Amino acid sequence: MAKAITQSEWQTEVLNSPIPVLVDFWAVWCGPCRLIAPIVEELAKQYEGKLKVFKVDVDHEQHLAMQYGIMSIPTLLLFKNGKVVEQIVGALPKAAIEQKIAKHL
Repeated sequence: MAKAITQSEWQTEVLNSPIPVLVDFWAVWCGPCRLIAPIVEELAKQYEGKLKVFKVDVDHEQHLAMQYGIMSIPTLLLFKNGKVVEQIVGALPKAAIEQKIAKHL
């Protein structure tokens, strides 16, 4: 399951993670975010053990959204070794998201 993450956990859970991390930047009021939410959950289950999946509510964690230049949501960032290796903006189909993730696993 995709877990909500806060600034205080960011360093440990995302930047220092031994495995790749997918972070979904979203907001409650965002329609396209709600569209991809089930896809993000499926990916979390599908890649359990190979990929960590977190959600960042941009309204509550504005500092993180600003730090990574999130201009539109949903935005998925894939981190590997503490660096952003993939950025997916918008509500893409699951196959398109998987294709971008797979090459980093």
